[in-house]
Amino acid sequence: MFQTIDHFKSVWQGETAATLKIIEALTDETLTKPEHSDVRNLGRAAWHIVTTYPEMCNRFGITMDIPTEKDPIPTSAAEIAQLCKKAADTVFETVSGWKDEDLQKEDDMYGETWKRGRSLWVFLAHEIHHRGQLTVLMRLAGLNVPGIYGPSRDEWSTYGMETPKL
Repeated sequence: MFQTIDHFKSVWQGETAATLKIIEALTDETLTKPEHSDVRNLGRAAWHIVTTYPEMCNRFGITMDIPTEKDPIPTSAAEIAQLCKKAADTVFETVSGWKDEDLQKEDDMYGETWKRGRSLWVFLAHEIHHRGQLTVLMRLAGLNVPGIYGPSRDEWSTYGMETPKL
C-alpha cells in the first residue's frame, strides 16, 4: 500500500515505463498472435491493461477519456501504446495533485472498502501481472522481449554475456 505520494510517484514512473517498453515492442502483425483458443492474444492482453485504467481507477476517483473493454481492440500496436501512455500519465498527474492523506480515503472496490493507497498498489500489481503475461505471449509470437529488471535473454549478448541455454 502506498503511504506517500512521493513513494507512489517513484514506483509508478518506473513500472509504467516498463509496461510501455513491453507494449511498444509489439507489432501490428503480432497483435493476433498467438492463435490459441485458451490464451489471450497479444492485442487482447495489451488492450486489457489499457482498459483496466478507466475501469479500476474510476472507482477511486480518477476519471479519464480512455476506451473501455467494450470498445474494439485497435489493430495498431502504436495506438495501444499511445493510449496506455495517456492513461498512465493521467493517473500520475491526478495522484501528483493529491496529498498524502488522500491515500487514506476509502472507496468501494468490488464490494470491499479499500484505502486509495491500497487501490493504487493493487492496480499497479495487476498491470505488472499482465505485463508478465505479455512477455510470454511475445515469446510465443517470435518477438524479442525487452529487459525490465535487467537484460532479457535477447539482450545478454549486448552486455557481453553468453546467452543462457534453454
